[in-house]
Amino acid sequence: MEKYPAVYIMASRYRGTLYVGVTSGLYDRVCAHKNGTTPGFTSEYKVHTLVWYEHRQTMESAILREKRIKEWKRNWKIELIEKMNPGWRDLHDEIDALATLVED
Repeated sequence: MEKYPAVYIMASRYRGTLYVGVTSGLYDRVCAHKNGTTPGFTSEYKVHTLVWYEHRQTMESAILREKRIKEWKRNWKIELIEKMNPGWRDLHDEIDALATLVED
């Protein structure tokens, strides 16, 4: 699978614990979170559902977007998720790198 910089949000459940991350290989990174092979926050708090993601043109742009989202209030993150995914379904198997590329 090709690499595309992406920002993503994982959740433990509907409106549960949230985790914001950045990666160049979204599908594989989410697999690692789901399988518990990524030690840390997502493993400890069982944050295994991909509820939002956004591909970016560059890794620098993705990192900047991640940092900004991490500074947001929780309700702003929930609004962002619900614009893309109102049912909070797991988007892992629906990842389409080209269709969601955001221009910098």
